[in-house]
This record gives sequence, structure tokens and C-alpha cells, in this order.
Amino acid sequence: MDENSMLKQSIIHISSLISLSHSIKVFSSKWQSIRTKLEELFTNLTAIENCESSDNLSLSITIESILATLKNCDDVARRCLDCSYVGKLHMQSDLDVLCSKLDIHTKSLSDIYAVGLLTQSYAIVVSRPSVSASRDDIRFYVNDLLSRMKIGCSDMKKQALAAFNDAVSEDERYVKICVEIDGFLNLVVNFLDGDEIQEEAAKCVSLIAGFDACRGVLIGVGVISPLIRVLECGTDLGKEFAARCLMKVTENSDNAWSVSAHGGVTALLKICGSDVDYGVELVSLACGVLKNLVGVEEIKRFMVEEGAISRFINLAGSKDEITQICSLDLLQTMGYRDESVREAIIKEGGIRAMAGILDPKSSFSSKAREVAFKGIASICFSSENSISILIYNGFMDHILYFLKYGDVSVQELALKAAFWLCGTSDEAKKLMGDAGFMPVLVRFLDSKSFEIREMAAETLSSMLIVARNRKKFVQNDQNVGGLLQMLDPGEVNSGNKKLLLSILMSLANSSSARKKIMSSGYLKNIEKLAEAEVSDAKKIVRKLSCNRFRSILNGFWHS
Repeated sequence: MDENSMLKQSIIHISSLISLSHSIKVFSSKWQSIRTKLEELFTNLTAIENCESSDNLSLSITIESILATLKNCDDVARRCLDCSYVGKLHMQSDLDVLCSKLDIHTKSLSDIYAVGLLTQSYAIVVSRPSVSASRDDIRFYVNDLLSRMKIGCSDMKKQALAAFNDAVSEDERYVKICVEIDGFLNLVVNFLDGDEIQEEAAKCVSLIAGFDACRGVLIGVGVISPLIRVLECGTDLGKEFAARCLMKVTENSDNAWSVSAHGGVTALLKICGSDVDYGVELVSLACGVLKNLVGVEEIKRFMVEEGAISRFINLAGSKDEITQICSLDLLQTMGYRDESVREAIIKEGGIRAMAGILDPKSSFSSKAREVAFKGIASICFSSENSISILIYNGFMDHILYFLKYGDVSVQELALKAAFWLCGTSDEAKKLMGDAGFMPVLVRFLDSKSFEIREMAAETLSSMLIVARNRKKFVQNDQNVGGLLQMLDPGEVNSGNKKLLLSILMSLANSSSARKKIMSSGYLKNIEKLAEAEVSDAKKIVRKLSCNRFRSILNGFWHS
């Protein structure tokens, strides 16, 4: 019998054995393993059938040996099917021997490819199915790629995997099918430990991890450990794909411990040591993975002990915006509801670094400044000492500058910062009053955005609780007059009126402020609102009337 005939006979025989194995009820786990090995052998032999090559002795001997094993397998299968074996232990031994022989045959076929006895140049390349192709066509294509990945040379494996990655990027059906095919993901994960094909394998698992339903399958085939080895020893691009995959699978906190158990935290912290040594993309991805991990208290504590805080503060000074934002975001997450971590961030110079990002002389983006502010608000809100450090590092001057001269997005950020700072203490309110915040806030009361008007009004109202600030505010005729001028009696129900009246209510407690209001040419605006039954306006008018009556009485008794 020639080589081609034996090859066809082997393929037919394996197909028959796979079908027969499903009917066997005894030694089910053993037969499941044998069936998997038969399917792998079937795939490899099919790939060889699709190659054009002259007869060679190694291949002929291997196929002849495979045929002999298949005949033995058929005999064992029928004895298990009929339960006609002598003893269980003896049959278990026969099944173990059979498994071992099938493994040897698969390795022999791979070795034949490896030494070039069957080369890629002779392989029939199956074209990728069209967008409208059926599921069966796609499955056939993926099986063909799997065959090449199993027994092809390094170049063929790499090209087959690259072709699959291209297909996945364009059609998610390929992902669903590859998950269904036994051994596909196991093989790809094994490739993560290879040299020449590692990058494509890392890209493949990263793409597959992009689908929520597939992440559990990847974890099940043991993807985490080899991914961490790629982080430690892989190429730069391979590390990026590995980190991207880890970031996706660790969105499920249940996988955090697995990453930690395999040394992943240490590997990720090493990458975060410098965006110069590892590249900004990789460092940003590593920060993203660690952000997913710090939700586990023990992992966060380990990171702190390993000096993670100082590393992330250094990264916050990076020239790359993405790295900067990722590191700031990670610091904020670490400090959330953790006083000891917040104190460590302050001690390591985190406040100074974040305040520096808000310095108008710096060239940082509005996005970076927004994240820096959120970090400041999160880390400093409960610490009087941190407020002092902020003010010492120019935080108050920075936000006042942006309130005056920043573009719209930065102005809004500065206004949020002023609102937050004002709420920290009466001392902060006094300092803001001395710095000149109040006249600037008055200008925002006429903003088109209700949110801006509301925030400015609440900040100003909070500042005016302090008597010294009220005195300063009233001393400037334009402040009181500006508020009264903004009151438009024609818009009785507008939210803006409520905000303005709330500020005037605070001022009406001051005798000097009442005099300013009464002497203003816009007093009629309040009176008209009071006539329209606006509650706060009526209260202000009563206070003013009471003050006027006292003045008359004082004049009478002193005349």
C-alpha cells in the first residue's frame, strides 16, 4: 500500500473510532482523553493530506505505525463497548498505553514538519471565507489554521495565527468558534512560551479576552501564568499584548489572586519603574492592571511595601499624558477609603506633584489637570496638614489664575477646585477672601450654564459665612450692585434668582451690606420680586425695612 493510500485509510479509521468512542460507557474519562488525542491526530493527518510532497521514508513509517495503533485502538474500543475485557486494571493499563502511543504519533508528525520534510511551500492555503460565509465554512477555515499551528514549521504556525488574528479583528464569529474547537485555546496558550510565535499568541489571547464570555475560558486553560512569563521575558510588543489581556481578565476581581500567586504584581511593578525603560504604552497598561488588583487589600498592602507609591508619584511627573493620567488614577484608587495610604502619598510628595500639574506655567493638558484635581480632592479632603501643603505649593493661586484666564473646560475645573477648597475649613475661606476669589466668583453668577452658576453661588455663599469676607465683599460697590443687577423680575421662577437671593440673604445680616443694597439703583428688582410673592425676596425686604425703621427711630431719639 502506498503512502497516500495509508494516509487516507488512517483518516477514515480515526473518524470511525471517534464516532465509536462516544458510545462507550466504561472508563469514560480515559476515553475522553483518547478521543481528544484522536481528534488531534485527525487534524494533523488532514493537514498532511493537504500537502504535496514526494514519498519519504519517515512519513511512510510513521503512518504505517499509526495504522497499527488504530487497529489496536479499534480492538480495545470494541472490548470496552461489549464489556468483554478480562479485568479493570488490565484494561486501564491498555488504555494508558494507547494514550501514550497516540502522543508519540502526534509528536512524530510535528518532528517531520520541524525538519522540513513537509514544507510550507507545498501546503494548500485555504482562503478566508467571505463576510457572508456560513458558520460551517468559518469552522472549516479555523480547523485548517489549527492544523497548521499544530504540525507546521515555525513560520507556518506564525502565519496561521496571524491569519486568525486578522479574522478575529473583523468578525467575532471566529472567536465563538475557536472556543468551541477542542484544543484551540490550549495550543495558543502553549505558544506564549515560544519565542518566534509569542507575539502573535499574546495578541490572540488579548483579542479573545476582549469578549466577556471568553475570559473564563482563557482562565480555565491557564492563560495567566504564561502571560506573566511574557511580561518578565517577552518582547516589548509581546509584553503590551500580555498586559492588555491581563487588564481585561482582571476586571473580574476573582482573577486577582491568580495574577498575584504567579508573581504578576512584582512583574507589573517592575514595568512601572520607568516609562523610559519600558515605553509609555506598556507602563500605562501595567498601571491599568494594577488598578484592577488593588481592590484586594492584601495585594494593595504588598504593593505599598514594595514602594509602589513613590513609583507612581514619579510617573505622575512623566511627560507622557497617558502615563501621567494612569498613575494619578491608580494613586487615587489606592487611597480611596484608606487613611494610611493617603498619608503615605502625602509623605512621599504626592500633593506637591499633583499641585505642580495644576501650575499654569506648566504645559499639562486639561485632562491631566482634571485627574490631578480629583486626586487632590480624594487624598486631601480629611487632612488639615495636606491643605496647608497644598496652599504652600500654590494650589490656591493656580485655581484663581485659571478662573480668570483659563479656557471654558479649565475654568470649570478651577471652579470645582474652589468649591472643594472652600468647604475644607473657615481658614481656607478667609485665605480665599484675601486672595480675591469673591469678585471673580460674581462674574460666574451670570454664566449660561446653570451648573456653573450654582457652583459659583454655593462657593460664594460659603465664603460669606465668614464676617471678614462679608466686609470685604461689601466694600466693593460693584459686588453688591452686580448681584442686584442680575436679578431680573421678569424671570421669577428662574433657578438663577434663587441662587442670587440666597447670597443676598447672607449679606442682609450685615448692616453695611443692607446700606449698600438700599442705596443701590437696582433695589427695585428685589422689591418687584417681593411683590410677586418670591419668599426670599420678601425676607430681604423685611430686613431692609426693619433696618430703615431703626434708622428713623435712632434719628428721632437723637434729635
